[in-house]
Amino acid sequence: MPALLAKDTTAQLRKGGSARVATEVPAKFAPGDRVVVRNLNPPGHTRAPRYIRCKTGTIDRDHGVFVFPDTHAHGKGSSPQHVYSVRFAAREVWGNDASPRDAIYIDLWDDYLDPSQE
Repeated sequence: MPALLAKDTTAQLRKGGSARVATEVPAKFAPGDRVVVRNLNPPGHTRAPRYIRCKTGTIDRDHGVFVFPDTHAHGKGSSPQHVYSVRFAAREVWGNDASPRDAIYIDLWDDYLDPSQE
């Protein structure tokens, strides 16, 4: 892919694009699976929010296969993998002062997740 010239930047940004890839990659998780977010602290880019690391949630849905931004941003390849919407109880994230009825959903890649042992 040729370098993007400054004069073409605005048109390219308006055009947009998706990081979804048409690659067959087996899913590591399915809706309903309990997962825990890995405690990753890499130098540089990651899409795993710090406040969600080591928290346990439930796979709500599988969005499909996408480029993994952590490797792609560092020129280490696209490392395609599944992205899941993971549901976390508010109390799991913010403690017992949070409403027991509330939840947060965060989109996370395979490499951020491990099966929960709970």
